[in-house]
Amino acid sequence: MQIWVDADACPKVIKEVLFKVAERRKVKTTLVANSGMAVPASQYIDFIKVGAGFGAADKKIAEQVQTGDLVVTADVPLADVIVEKGATGLNPRGQLYTEDNIKGLLRMRHLMEELRSGGMVSGGPAPLGARDKQEFTNQLDKFVTRRLKEEA
Repeated sequence: MQIWVDADACPKVIKEVLFKVAERRKVKTTLVANSGMAVPASQYIDFIKVGAGFGAADKKIAEQVQTGDLVVTADVPLADVIVEKGATGLNPRGQLYTEDNIKGLLRMRHLMEELRSGGMVSGGPAPLGARDKQEFTNQLDKFVTRRLKEEA
């Protein structure tokens, strides 16, 4: 199992949770972004800088992800790709992307895009709050615990 992070848009507080989990649980965690960022020196934490360009980080993650991996992303189209490859996605707000829900979430995303482009809806999601961080942490812990047991 490996954790992949769509790091450009991942909130700092979520990255900090991931760094702690990587160290405590000894789980390989790789952040992928098209801009440089500081990551702790650790044998469990890597950073891959991809070239500039729309979707470069998503493409890299989609190429590298394996069955059983976890991808932390708020990007629903990326989540759709990784779920098809047998991985699981986790939104920074704590929502899992799975075979059971990804197609519905993708349809909802497309609908919201249409409503925004037609001026019927404006704005984006609310700022990430403490409850979101807690839900993310809980889902991450459940996933990592289950996968480590399966691998043992």
